[in-house]
Amino acid sequence: MSVPQQKSVSDAVTVPFTAERAARALLLARETLQIEADALLTLKARLSDPVSNSAACFAKAVGLLLDCTGRVVVSGIGKSGHIARKIAATLASTGTPSLFVHPAEAAHGDLGMIGPQDVFVAISNSGETAELMAIVPSIKRMGAILVTMTGNDDSSLARLASVHLNVAVDKEACPLNLAPTTSTTAALALGDALAVALLDARGFRAEDFARSHPGGALGRRLLTHVRDVMRSGGEIPAVLATVSLSQALAEMTRKGMAMTAIVDESFRPIGVFTDGDLRRLIEHVQDFTRLTVADVMHPDPRTIAPDQLAVDAVQVMEELRINQLLVADASGMLVGALHIHDLTRAKVI
Repeated sequence: MSVPQQKSVSDAVTVPFTAERAARALLLARETLQIEADALLTLKARLSDPVSNSAACFAKAVGLLLDCTGRVVVSGIGKSGHIARKIAATLASTGTPSLFVHPAEAAHGDLGMIGPQDVFVAISNSGETAELMAIVPSIKRMGAILVTMTGNDDSSLARLASVHLNVAVDKEACPLNLAPTTSTTAALALGDALAVALLDARGFRAEDFARSHPGGALGRRLLTHVRDVMRSGGEIPAVLATVSLSQALAEMTRKGMAMTAIVDESFRPIGVFTDGDLRRLIEHVQDFTRLTVADVMHPDPRTIAPDQLAVDAVQVMEELRINQLLVADASGMLVGALHIHDLTRAKVI
């Protein structure tokens, strides 16, 4: 007697995606977003309601995390684990040393990653997650502070916490009210709220954020200075005001910046001449032999300091609609030259 095989999802008959099904999908999408948006508004109102005690608990949690001399250890399992990972990453990137620890792995040795100076943040919608409950006694015995984020004020985890954050939602966006959807959104949003509150309390700046993101576009924009990308020394195109225009053009050709600075005897920039100026000059002048570069230069050129951010140089170039910029130190001496291509290569733009 043969045993009938159970059909898998892949064996199911493919139903055509009709216009009616597309309309149903859009309806569910709108309902999902509305349910989750309503849950976040409820969470916001809860933080404004003195009767719920949520505002006091949130403020206390911020204080505990701010005063933490160790690290903030965030933990959860399943979908809550994914949320915990993201919260830990957000905290770490905004000035609060943090890491994620998997509760099941913690029970098999990773508890050694947690110390008495740490704050342990446990995330569980039910507040009864077995893997978390198994390690909480050890965490409390070692002296770490326990902060919990659950959807049940009366849960086991909530009762054991130094401070409990209520992230209860009325229902999941899942039509079956089973898959973690609204509940994980609420937990993630409250985690972001904690990170933002801590960021502000620490006086965390954009420059601090850039230091933890050196490989990103923001890091390059906020950590790269003009001195890091400018051309210096023998690469700077520069001539004295007394030289002929032909000599100035030769200098432009040698240095390949489509411009040259005109300097005085102390190497202070007093003018600039570009290939754009040359093209415009050709329209009106036939004989260059009698011209000095001082006759055709732009006097009092705009300069930038080497210690300024490279992104400031980009702003100056955009405002003046120029492709080159001279770099002068505090004494006014020419120390560098910058082309828009230098900024592009450095990925500042």
